[in-house]
Amino acid sequence: MKKLTVLFLLFAFCKLSAQQYADPEYIKVTNERAAKIVDKLALGNKEKEAVVANVIAQQFRDLSKIQGERDAEIKKVKEDATLPKEKQNEKIDKLKADVDKTIDKLHANYLKKLGKHLNEAKITEVKDGMTYGVLPVTVTAYNDMIPTLTKEEKEYIYNTLVEAREHAMDGGSADEKHAWFGKYKGRINNYLSKRGYDLTKEREGWNKRIAERKKAEATK
Repeated sequence: MKKLTVLFLLFAFCKLSAQQYADPEYIKVTNERAAKIVDKLALGNKEKEAVVANVIAQQFRDLSKIQGERDAEIKKVKEDATLPKEKQNEKIDKLKADVDKTIDKLHANYLKKLGKHLNEAKITEVKDGMTYGVLPVTVTAYNDMIPTLTKEEKEYIYNTLVEAREHAMDGGSADEKHAWFGKYKGRINNYLSKRGYDLTKEREGWNKRIAERKKAEATK
């Protein structure tokens, strides 16, 4: 009887998930998000644009489905009063680890699909589109804040942010995407501090230069 109940609940959950991710309004939102990214690629080929937009939109939906089901399972574990806190944490960590592996595979397959239609430069544009352009903005900010950065330091900053972007692409929300960049910016700041930079002073000098630029622009 217990097995039948569990099977029924599992079937109901899967059916609910399928309905949620097949919802026309949800599909419309993911299609619009994908279309905005593709528009900026300027591919000049309507057929290719449609194919690429579909690949991107499907990635949004697949990620949302996987993460939504993960979160629902975590919620069930947390609400299970029969499990001590330690066991709950163990089950949650296992759930997250398993889902991370699934997302890693999805990520790799997604890039392969894009690679059938786009070159590396265009794929990079897609990655930036999925992550609100945080990488180029942050690179520019560091270079502007610290004009004395060496080539090696600039490369470290860029490569670290590239790694952050790969994770941020799979983030389930804007907050999660920004959190990945925040984590890696912390690594960059630690690196620069070890290289002898006083980031507080650098930031103060940068803010002063920005204010002077705005003042100069206003007087033109």
